Amino acid sequence: MPRLPAVVTAVIVGLGLLSAPAATGATEPVETRGISWSACRDAELASYGLQCGALEVPLDHASSEGTKIKLALTRRPHTSSLASYQGVILTNPGGPGASGRSLASLGDYVPGGAGDSYDWIGFDPRGVGASTPSLRCSRTYFGVNRPSYVPTRARHYSYWLSKNRAYANACADTAAERSLLAHMSTSDSVHDMEAIRLALGVEKLNYYGFSYGTYLGQLYATRHPGRVGRFVLDGVVDAGRVWYAANLDQNRAFDRNMNVFWRYLARRPGHFRLGTTAGAVRRTYYRTLRSLDRRPAAAGRLGPSELADVMLEAGYYVYDWPGLGEDFSRLVRRRQGGALFARYRESQMGDDNSFAVYNAVQCTDQVWPGWARTKRDAQRLHRVAPFLTWGNTWFNAPCLYWRAPGKRPAAVTGRAVTAKMLLISETLDAATPYAGARRTRARFPSASLVAGIGGTTHSSSFSGVACVDNAVAAYLRTGRVPARVAGAGPDRRCPKVQPPLSAGLGARTTGAVDRLPAALRRDLVAAQQSGH
Repeated sequence: MPRLPAVVTAVIVGLGLLSAPAATGATEPVETRGISWSACRDAELASYGLQCGALEVPLDHASSEGTKIKLALTRRPHTSSLASYQGVILTNPGGPGASGRSLASLGDYVPGGAGDSYDWIGFDPRGVGASTPSLRCSRTYFGVNRPSYVPTRARHYSYWLSKNRAYANACADTAAERSLLAHMSTSDSVHDMEAIRLALGVEKLNYYGFSYGTYLGQLYATRHPGRVGRFVLDGVVDAGRVWYAANLDQNRAFDRNMNVFWRYLARRPGHFRLGTTAGAVRRTYYRTLRSLDRRPAAAGRLGPSELADVMLEAGYYVYDWPGLGEDFSRLVRRRQGGALFARYRESQMGDDNSFAVYNAVQCTDQVWPGWARTKRDAQRLHRVAPFLTWGNTWFNAPCLYWRAPGKRPAAVTGRAVTAKMLLISETLDAATPYAGARRTRARFPSASLVAGIGGTTHSSSFSGVACVDNAVAAYLRTGRVPARVAGAGPDRRCPKVQPPLSAGLGARTTGAVDRLPAALRRDLVAAQQSGH
């Protein structure tokens, strides 16, 4: 067990008085010196009615007297009566590297008003977004018309290795950056979560984590089992596969999910006009990659790597299958790639803060393998799973040159956790494969697993499947979870998230409607895709 964090004595900014209950279920408010909240100046955050604040914590939690950094936080206060108040819920949207401040609005969309009795807390983890300092390395890493991810020529290897070496070096340009890089692991963020709990003056922490946020939650529960309140973990990371092995798992899983997407397009040949079998559509995709490698589209800006990045969304989510299929069809049939390039520009180009922090966390959470093993694994997997393997390899290649040491992955166990926990996963989730959710259920005997059977959507709660969303609402309202069944689970079987319909595709038959507003769903998708 690691030593108690020195943040117990850390300076807390704001020093305004905050009324908050001492624990989940408390009805008597207590005064505590905590975070000073005020109306958010950011337009999107203000539109959700959120309050903003900041918390000062040590850069190195082993040294409370050293350098301090600030975490940017948001709050959506409870709207229930004091008698119904159930404490605070800290949230994380995924990543690592994603801003989480907008997620404080999540409670507004829990069915039946079950989120109204909590104060919802969002935060930008260390190095991210509005937290200071924030890590940025190169705004030009995600450029245009890059060579193919698949290295068919020696110059491809040279290009990608040189590019990632330069990026890793750029992240350590200054002494301040090098100091920050040494304290960017998930363990550091778990200390920050405990600092937030202490600042809010609550005995137990409730938590809602998506994707990478589920690993944060698991590690927090391991380190602070007596502080665990109600934990919802959606899109469950396998803590035993962090992180290199998890990327290898993703390569196979995304290839499978793209075959599901190709089949979706093939079953609607009159609309998408890309072929009548999944195999035909798949061959069209790889033929298009080769064509773009020779002659990029969209005025020379959309090459094979840009297309691969855009199409990856189909392996994560079903939310935009119709639109993505239509844009790909226009590229194939008319060589009109403008819409696809616009998607790439919006999701990838510009601020590299998320990518920088993604690397800062992943590269220090474990000791990363060298190039010889990385190349050997990529070549082996590419033969059976070509869609993502090399793209994922290069996405993580800065870790080959990272300027901060990696550590042994933290041990995760739920043996000391007695609080009920709720795990959510679709059984064909590619980003955090379902096998990891089952292993997490085994590690946490108090957890129950809700599964979307046959679904490919990553982190699927609030996507409009009543079976899932009502399980979340019941848990937040009462603390009850589905009873554990014998074996490996799941403990509740739910329908999968269905893709929406576009004009010309007929009437919807299953009726799942996204519960989240478009802006918040966009933030969640961006957060989760920031960590391939």
